[in-house]
Amino acid sequence: MARKYFGTDGIRGEIGKFPMTPDFALKLGWAAGKVLADDGRSLVLIGKDTRISGYMLESALQAGLVAAGVNIRLLGPMPTPAVAYLTRAFRASAGIVISASHNPYQDNGVKFFSNEGIKLADEIEERIEAYMEQECAVVASDRLGRVDRVRDAAGRYIEFCKRSLSSHTALSGMRIVVDCANGATYHIAPDVFKELGAEVITIANQPDGFNINHKCGATSLDALKEAVSKYRADIGIALDGDGDRLAMVDHRGNEVDGDEALAIIAQDRLKSGTIGKHVVGTLMSNLGLEKAIQKMGLEFHRANVGDRYVMQKMNETGAILGGESSGHVIIHDRIPTGDGIIAALQVLSAIISSGKSLYKLRKVMTKYPQTLLNVRVQGEVDLQNKAIQASVAEVEAQLGSRGRVLLRKSGTEPVVRVMVEGEDKQETQFLAEVIAEAVATG
Repeated sequence: MARKYFGTDGIRGEIGKFPMTPDFALKLGWAAGKVLADDGRSLVLIGKDTRISGYMLESALQAGLVAAGVNIRLLGPMPTPAVAYLTRAFRASAGIVISASHNPYQDNGVKFFSNEGIKLADEIEERIEAYMEQECAVVASDRLGRVDRVRDAAGRYIEFCKRSLSSHTALSGMRIVVDCANGATYHIAPDVFKELGAEVITIANQPDGFNINHKCGATSLDALKEAVSKYRADIGIALDGDGDRLAMVDHRGNEVDGDEALAIIAQDRLKSGTIGKHVVGTLMSNLGLEKAIQKMGLEFHRANVGDRYVMQKMNETGAILGGESSGHVIIHDRIPTGDGIIAALQVLSAIISSGKSLYKLRKVMTKYPQTLLNVRVQGEVDLQNKAIQASVAEVEAQLGSRGRVLLRKSGTEPVVRVMVEGEDKQETQFLAEVIAEAVATG
């Protein structure tokens, strides 16, 4: 059954436009509450990032859940992975995050975690959507849900993050700049690194409801680079608005993305014998990561783009490590979802155990140049037609083992994405344009 509202990462959109409206959120809360009630469960945790619209959506979701007879515990501003962790810690029925991740403040979204702290199964989302088509029916007054606030949510999660490192590992002597993206980690991330012994300079930790992700955070590293240089820091750590994405900057100002972080963690875990045999990336993961993982004697698997699909592939293969170039890194023996703080701590642990700087450790993989072209198309395009496939085959023959080609349709706009990866930037640009022409005329 095709889902009407849920995408790969919950429900998201611009505030004031369907589906990000108070009436939709109320109905969504009621529908989710009905599904939980059907399953005999009745406690939901709600966390949010720092967008001004979060208060509106939180109130509407509360009303719907309470009307369905579900009890609620409010966490306040809280990173997405913190909600996943606390859902398990409280033995809750489900967790809800109100966030649009790395998007600007005008957008917001709602995503759910199961009682295991992972994304809801498709079947559960389909059941929620089925209830969305029905009229709201409020339970009897003596069965209405209650709402309480968790006062120590931040402290609980800070301690969880600290425990993700060995008790013998301290960050003493490290000077770290932490960019909180004016988002949900503003009152958590700095304390995690400070309490582990680092000297911490914090930027973008003054959220006002409107400045989340604005020229800061994991998707905009200029401010972080400037601060690392200004304070002569050893490392810069950038999180996104909801804290599930990580980007880093070394002491020379070089950017370190999710692929490189994953390679660094894999190398460190290999030395300690705590990695298993498999690592998962996505179709967009750099070829350099694949080759680096294979050089370590490990198997590299590619999942569809999206942390939901990375997690599925990790479960299939038994992998402990998985992630995306964008910075969603999953350390499954720590937490079963992308977590920027946990991933950063794993990289810092690798720095400490190796005695090498991030600048040196990032050389564990050599990034291949990638050219990504978006080809706007009219109507439905068959990517298997002869002209397009002949063009792809020609490019793949020219690249051989030195590169790869990826074609995929956008799920949100009439665009075909053409990606060519190889050793030479000019060559990848030329070859991508060859395929793009075939797509445009095919």
